Amino acid sequence: MSKILVMGYPGSGKTYLSRCIVSRLEVHGKTVEWFNADEIRERYNDWDFTIEGRIRQSIRMGLLCLASDSDYQLCDFVCPIVEMRDNFAADYTIWVDTIPYGRFEDTNKLFVPPEYYDYRVKEQDGERYADLIVAELLLC
Repeated sequence: MSKILVMGYPGSGKTYLSRCIVSRLEVHGKTVEWFNADEIRERYNDWDFTIEGRIRQSIRMGLLCLASDSDYQLCDFVCPIVEMRDNFAADYTIWVDTIPYGRFEDTNKLFVPPEYYDYRVKEQDGERYADLIVAELLLC
């Protein structure tokens, strides 16, 4: 099992990239459980974007991954602060760094660029980057 974090500002292309990654991993016969932050917030009716709410969401996303027996668990969420990333404890982190800031000022103020990541996406080209990322994931 491998827990993948796809993180970046809202509107950076995380969800599209995630969809592309999932489809390519499945073509290679891998099982993937994909957790999108907005869908999880809706499932739990938790729209709290305070620091505490964001931290709770990162813990929840990590626990959902732990409960999965898929080959890969892929989570796409903003994950703007270090504590959230530490809580989530990804095996592989993709930073979608395609825009200088997001559409929500509170998130922009909180966002700390990651010091550590496995792959940095700098252009909104999910198809191409998914191919590159999946090739790397399959080698691990």
